[in-house]
Amino acid sequence: MSFLISATEYDQFQQKLEQYSGIKLGDNKEYLITSRLRRLFESESFTTLAELNTAMERNLTLKGLVIDAMTTNETLWFRDDHPFRIFSEKLLPELAKTRRPIRIWSAACSTGQEPYSLSIAVEEFKRKNPGTLSGDVKIIATDISPTALDIAKEGIYPQLALKRGMSDVHLKKYFTQQGDDEWKINAEIQRRIEFRSLNLQTSFGALGKFDIVFCRNVLIYFSADSKLDILKRMHTTLNDNGHLFVGASEAVNQLSKMYRMQQFNPGISYQALPPEKNSR
Repeated sequence: MSFLISATEYDQFQQKLEQYSGIKLGDNKEYLITSRLRRLFESESFTTLAELNTAMERNLTLKGLVIDAMTTNETLWFRDDHPFRIFSEKLLPELAKTRRPIRIWSAACSTGQEPYSLSIAVEEFKRKNPGTLSGDVKIIATDISPTALDIAKEGIYPQLALKRGMSDVHLKKYFTQQGDDEWKINAEIQRRIEFRSLNLQTSFGALGKFDIVFCRNVLIYFSADSKLDILKRMHTTLNDNGHLFVGASEAVNQLSKMYRMQQFNPGISYQALPPEKNSR
């Protein structure tokens, strides 16, 4: 792509991207379009962003390819550490006492690092506390990107991706080397996870209820109104006193009747208040 993007074209693309995916592209981000859509422009022979804007309106496949390319898939294993420590040391022991199935949602799971990290944490807990976790643990992992989900479902990663947060101990325990630069997640970790396609702007009704929701490092890409809407609807998926984790640079504001901040020193979660406490 060697052409300039006009202000009008950029504004139209911003509006369409937010309409289709919820992602709010900030100002002066033309470089993201040129870098992430370069191959698509070449394969479809577009010469202007205006052509792409028009084509997206009548081509669902193209719309999906654009969303896929513009979705940020930057992710790490055990990212930020504190939420996973809280999950392993505080929440799992309490949930284990209920002796019932435990359900966890990894929203915007990208290429699978977060849900697989959670499943590894569950396996570690089971090994350290045999017989304590009698109920089944189910992790629902969702993302808007078909490409990211395909990678996540396959569960095969190159060494470079594994170096981003995966310890050598966990690598040897929970992965099997398949080639010089391919490691596959073991079946015992993979079996807990169900990957689904989901746009966070759409209904969560089919997902069911959860004890814990991880929605981390994605809300920053939404407008303030969209973020508030997502958090309100996410509350309806949480069991009473369930926990919501957001990214380190994110916060749950204006919803004090729905969520109570829980301090763990270090780290925080947002605990869902029961309906009778937020009905007014």
